[in-house]
Amino acid sequence: MLHIGILSDTHGYVHPRVVDFFSGADEIWHAGDQGSIGIARQLRGLKPLRAVYGNIDGQDVRIEYPEVQLFQVEQVKVLMIHIGGYPGRYDRKAKVLIEQEKPKLFVCGHSHILKVMFDKKYNLLHINPGAAGKYGIHQSITAVRLIIENGNMRDLEVLDIPR
Repeated sequence: MLHIGILSDTHGYVHPRVVDFFSGADEIWHAGDQGSIGIARQLRGLKPLRAVYGNIDGQDVRIEYPEVQLFQVEQVKVLMIHIGGYPGRYDRKAKVLIEQEKPKLFVCGHSHILKVMFDKKYNLLHINPGAAGKYGIHQSITAVRLIIENGNMRDLEVLDIPR
């Protein structure tokens, strides 16, 4: 059983309540636009970190983190990329990866809009945790946590802090 904290679009800042929200996590996943390698260092200081780079991330982040992460935890295949779209409107690259890899969980960021949806066409759970930073168009700072156990995802919770 793994407790996972998921965030995206920190743009160089992680709200202290997000850190508190992830206190019980076993791992933190960052879906891109960290804003600086300092964010990765901060998060790695809390928990093991899996991350991808986003479109605003510089070479420091891109050297340490790939554009795409594909991995398995607790019998759940996970695909993570920054620019992904959402069910019915996936980004072209994300759609190709989804069709090839057939993940059970797809995690992306970029839009700054929190979306958690089940995609019946591809039989996957889509999670965009919104934006955990203070810069951007979003009205709320958001993050997601959930439990993955024996091929199942459960107890998904959302942190929503008005800006």
